[in-house]
Amino acid sequence: MAPSHTIVPDSPGKVLIMANPTSGGYNADFLDDVRKRLEDLGNKTEIRLTRHAGEIGEICSDPLLPVRTIVVAGGDGSINEALTGFLDHPEPPQLAVIPFGTANVLALELALPREAAAIAEMIHRGNTRPLHFGLANGRPFVLMASTGLDAEIVHAVPLALKRRLGKVAYVVTAIREGLKRKAPRLDIELDGVRSTGKLAVACNARHYGGSFVICPSGATEPGLHMLVLERDDPWSTFCYGIALLFGRIHKARGASVTPFRNARITAEEPVAAQIDGDPFGATPLDIHQTDKTVPVLVP
Repeated sequence: MAPSHTIVPDSPGKVLIMANPTSGGYNADFLDDVRKRLEDLGNKTEIRLTRHAGEIGEICSDPLLPVRTIVVAGGDGSINEALTGFLDHPEPPQLAVIPFGTANVLALELALPREAAAIAEMIHRGNTRPLHFGLANGRPFVLMASTGLDAEIVHAVPLALKRRLGKVAYVVTAIREGLKRKAPRLDIELDGVRSTGKLAVACNARHYGGSFVICPSGATEPGLHMLVLERDDPWSTFCYGIALLFGRIHKARGASVTPFRNARITAEEPVAAQIDGDPFGATPLDIHQTDKTVPVLVP
């Protein structure tokens, strides 16, 4: 595990909390509780609610923003938006996460607290680890970039159903999409070595879709891994799901998990892609490891 370090400044510096008030899980009272606790600890704190898509990225890309810590209150998609902004920042400030939203896989990955007092204390202490990320067609991902059935589900799940049912909406959509799809073959090249499959997941984090573990290294450790599934017929998908449930996907028949630095995924016709749980166009995908990191606050 990557080493952590603690910053205890003479002046704690400004903390900016950003949240999308229209997203699932948004809780104004909770954010205000965190703000009050931070200010009681001596941190000048501001809550800023976004007004349009992409605003988190715009704020995070500003090199003149006078803050020590940017706190993203949201799901994995909001965190990805912050990372996209940090790509253009010469010295990104500390990043903290308040787990809101439908999915919070990074929060699980980092074992982040969910109580207001513990979150405020974590932000005040300033204990950080380097958050690594990969690039897919130039876009950062902290969890995964994938193409195949899971990406088709991300593209197809209705927003209204997602807001009403949460993760169950993905299960409903998976059943519907799985019964009607005819998936083309994916051609996958990892550091010059070629293979084929029906689903490919470039993993930067240990966890996938929640608490399921699919690769040996996590987001605070360098390195990418590619999970490739050779088949996606209903029976194979069921067997892969059981293997995933028991943390044995890397040992399942027709599955492989391979470390890599550079990958290219193509297909005879475009196949849907997703990044960190949000739609991301389609193949081809050029995926690369990057040595750049962002300091992320951890307990």
